[in-house]
Amino acid sequence: MNVFLLQPPSAVKFFDNIYLNEPLALEYLAAGLKMDGHSVIIHDARLEPDYQNAFIQMKPDVVGITGVTIQVKIIRRIAEHLKSLRPDIRIVVGGHHATMVAGDFNSSAFDAVVIGEGVNTLREIVSCWEKKIALNNIKGVAIPGDKMHFTEKRPLPDLNDFPFPDRSLTRRYRKCYFNEWLRPVATVRTSLGCSSRCEFCSAWASVGGNYLRRKPELIVEEIKTIKERNIYFADDETLLDAKRMHHLADLIRDAGIKKNYYCFARVDTVVRHPELLAKWHSIGLETVFIGFESFSDERLKAMKKNVSIDQQSQAVKILNQVGIFIYAQFVVDPAFDYEDFKALLAYIHGLKLKYASFTILTPLPGTELYLKRKHDLQTDNPELFDVFHAVLPTKLLLQEFYREFARLYENVVSKKDGLRFLMKHGFWQAIRKIRHGSEFITLLRNTYRDHGDGNTCD
Repeated sequence: MNVFLLQPPSAVKFFDNIYLNEPLALEYLAAGLKMDGHSVIIHDARLEPDYQNAFIQMKPDVVGITGVTIQVKIIRRIAEHLKSLRPDIRIVVGGHHATMVAGDFNSSAFDAVVIGEGVNTLREIVSCWEKKIALNNIKGVAIPGDKMHFTEKRPLPDLNDFPFPDRSLTRRYRKCYFNEWLRPVATVRTSLGCSSRCEFCSAWASVGGNYLRRKPELIVEEIKTIKERNIYFADDETLLDAKRMHHLADLIRDAGIKKNYYCFARVDTVVRHPELLAKWHSIGLETVFIGFESFSDERLKAMKKNVSIDQQSQAVKILNQVGIFIYAQFVVDPAFDYEDFKALLAYIHGLKLKYASFTILTPLPGTELYLKRKHDLQTDNPELFDVFHAVLPTKLLLQEFYREFARLYENVVSKKDGLRFLMKHGFWQAIRKIRHGSEFITLLRNTYRDHGDGNTCD
């Protein structure tokens, strides 16, 4: 069968100017389908908006679409449009939001919804459609109808059974993929899930609190096939299994692979395993994305972060000593007042962090926070669940909250650190980041208008 896999654009085009990682999920799906002899193309509508012409040219039997919460409306519109062009076309949707809230796609525009990892599920779906067999016996599927039908839950997969993602299908796009100043960059998954239980995060919930690992030997073999110099590990927590990551580092060194690596790590992982960070830095680990989240033990406890302010300070010291750049991430509570914003900025400066990013505490579907605060939500528009809009009531007037939020970005980096960034990453990469940063601040300062009058404040 001919299968058309579509990566939809972001709800706000601006975000595609900050990061545009390769559609790794679709590359995995494509690899699985090609094992069964199906013809597959990947169309990245973030880079080629005219998906209709590509669809017409291919004349596919099946369309697969993936996406997150903020793309729900876009996915629906695309599916409805393709159905209007070809009423007989089969359309399946998957991805994180489909896994957490399959009911949001209970529409005649969709023929199936994949819940969980979709590599094997999609293979079975396409096989059934090819043989004109019903999908009822496929595990991990929701079938739209007057009342959505859910099949038996699919067991968690063994990531080692998956084929390598088929990057040949994104060859024409690869020079365009980037993550902030990293360009070009390839995305590799070494694990899935997280052992922590942060109440604002749905990563652990999507795999039932499990931490799935790929064998280091397979990861090395995949990295050998990648041409890009920069490798971004798209894990929820890359370094959690220290023994495994020591082994992976040894294999990469023994293979003579020379790459730059970027990964996510928890504060307590860094504190427990400083020698692991040192080893990874010696083979190319340049940046660690690390969730500090807040500036007091009380707030961290409320988030179920299970780290302390003291551990944060230790992690900064360790990473600075090793020579790894810290990409610090903080969560801003809509209940912040002026003093809270001031205290957060002072805390960051006290840690002498070179860079920090900020998101707004958002009850994403599938999180404990959503179950706890869904009655407080000020909107049900999925496009506002981008962690840069306040969907919970703000203590400050809404426009004042956004202005204070924007000021965090304006004041977090010193001129001296900005100059160092320019010298390290090159003039044009730095200018590009600064330009988008300026646009981002403008967006934040004006973003309260997106809410209209319906979003009130305490």
